[in-house]
Amino acid sequence: MVGTALAPAPVAADRPRAVRSRVSGGDRVFRVLAYAGGAGVVLVMLLVGLFLLLRGWSAVRVAGMSFLTTDAWDPDSGNFGIAAVLVGTVLIAAVALAFAVPLATGTALYISEYAPGRFRRALIALVDLMAAVPSVVYGLWGAYLLEPAAVPVARWLSTWFGWIPVFRVDGADPTNPLATVSVYTASTFIAGMVVSMMVTPIICSVMREVFSQAPVGEREGALALGATRWGMIRAVVLPFGRGGMIGGTMLGLGRALGETIAVYMIISPVFEIKWQVLQNGGNSISALIAQRFGESTEFGLSALMAAGLVLFVLTLIVNMVASAIITRSRSGAASEA
Repeated sequence: MVGTALAPAPVAADRPRAVRSRVSGGDRVFRVLAYAGGAGVVLVMLLVGLFLLLRGWSAVRVAGMSFLTTDAWDPDSGNFGIAAVLVGTVLIAAVALAFAVPLATGTALYISEYAPGRFRRALIALVDLMAAVPSVVYGLWGAYLLEPAAVPVARWLSTWFGWIPVFRVDGADPTNPLATVSVYTASTFIAGMVVSMMVTPIICSVMREVFSQAPVGEREGALALGATRWGMIRAVVLPFGRGGMIGGTMLGLGRALGETIAVYMIISPVFEIKWQVLQNGGNSISALIAQRFGESTEFGLSALMAAGLVLFVLTLIVNMVASAIITRSRSGAASEA
């Protein structure tokens, strides 16, 4: 009929379409194995923590909170704590990261952005091989090769930057060229340098992997707009890989906190809170356990187990935070280009 509008036909409400898929037997087996592997790792970690807690509980019960604030170590007399070795552990890890992070960042950028194809593969294999070198080899290298070369560096730092408390060396005479250099040997500084060589491959591998995932479109867009290679790296690669850089650094920190043999072979153990990283003497929790494990009484072993529990919890927290940062950077990283 002319002039009469037709009513719109009723529209059926939108409903989500049910998607059904059959799970094959292989998928079920893989799912069970994956869940079992993850649960097994968690179970092992819980058992390790429970073992350390049970074995160290008698020492913790005797010492109480003073276990974290006392810098002496004489469990049999009741005067013991991990304040000194805890500070030493953190200082060694800090020195290690101060050397490892710039070296790992530069190496990762060169491998992912500048190195040609065949040379890149060789460098990747070489960096991965460094992570497989035993700790005792690094300790021997540090004690017999690195330490004589590092002492002049430590002396120069204490001469020109001794006004900074961390670089001060008590008993050193910078004006006397014939003064003994023994005050600079077996120090936190040298131990940290050795540990840095051990954590650099871990940090470099994580950074290299994240840098290589930077969006190709944004890389080419920056270069098309006239940016240099370094300008593209600053505008695209580094912002994209910021989370991976932080996560890789924290993974390296977790490794540096628990390093034992190399520190044990280099450092001269003392039980006092010492902030001077260039001066002879220092200690760490892992080195303390290696030094005193064979000669301790039953109660002394309990105190060592308590110290190991503190190191276990500290390393676990660092690694968990690092894993969370790396996972977030892979899933939602974005550049500022």
